[in-house]
Amino acid sequence: MGHDGPLADKLCDEILAMPSAAHARTLLLRLKTGNSLKFTSIPDDHDVSHIPAWVKTAKQTTDGHLVQLAKAKSAILATLDERIPGAFLIPTQR
Repeated sequence: MGHDGPLADKLCDEILAMPSAAHARTLLLRLKTGNSLKFTSIPDDHDVSHIPAWVKTAKQTTDGHLVQLAKAKSAILATLDERIPGAFLIPTQR
């Protein structure tokens, strides 16, 4: 998986929302080294014309972009953010 672009930015946002940097680092390392999930890069060939109508603020731009990009590639954006229409909400244990 590449380390730049909107997807990396979104992953960083999700990690930063975790209780501590140590917890986020442990989770990310486990995801990257584990065999339970396979990460694949998706070419980003979309421009601003693909932003969905529900995007109303600058903070929603990356979310909207990623939802539409995933949809165009027959994928679904998975996130911890319950405010993203059309994304799969990753269940959490709290």
